[in-house]
Amino acid sequence: MKTYKITVNGKVYMVEVEEAGANETASAPVSTPAAPAAASPQSSDEKIEAPIQGTIMSVKVAPGQAVKKGQVLAILEAMKLENEIVSPFDGTVSTVQAKDGQVVDSGALLMTIATK
Repeated sequence: MKTYKITVNGKVYMVEVEEAGANETASAPVSTPAAPAAASPQSSDEKIEAPIQGTIMSVKVAPGQAVKKGQVLAILEAMKLENEIVSPFDGTVSTVQAKDGQVVDSGALLMTIATK
């Protein structure tokens, strides 16, 4: 499950989105969280992906920058709404693939963040 911070008409909403197919089999929810949990004691790069197709209006971070959980990483415009892509955890930005003005598909890799 991923958490996104979305602003609509000046009001901020925290939205949890369950990925499609997560409840289709009993083993999928168990095996998917197991891999990140095993890697959490060491540093690992976590992918930040576009939740929906749209245009990157603004990238707010750069490689090497420390980020906190809930910090805005980028602004994605979709269907005339601006969506804030926020960090789901504390870490350091490893790479940034997204550029201002770039059109991205749902699931496109925007950046990676190294977690501790």
